[in-house]
Amino acid sequence: YQSDQIVNIPVAHHDGNYFADADTLKSLNDNGQIAFRYVTAEGQLEAAANPNGSQENIAGIFNNKKNVLGMMPHPERHSDPAV
Repeated sequence: YQSDQIVNIPVAHHDGNYFADADTLKSLNDNGQIAFRYVTAEGQLEAAANPNGSQENIAGIFNNKKNVLGMMPHPERHSDPAV
């Protein structure tokens, strides 16, 4: 995937969300550790696109080495049309 590419990943939640203090959010942004954000189908960063109230519409982040990804969406639900 490319930076700023829109990827359609199913969600299965409306509770848990990402939150952090201001320093952590700044660090994540400065270090390019935000992997995914909830956006509209057109790629607009809007509150209405955020299903759970995550800060800055964050849907997934990398650790500082970018070899571990934590995310709220559920890509495994894309694997079978029955789900």
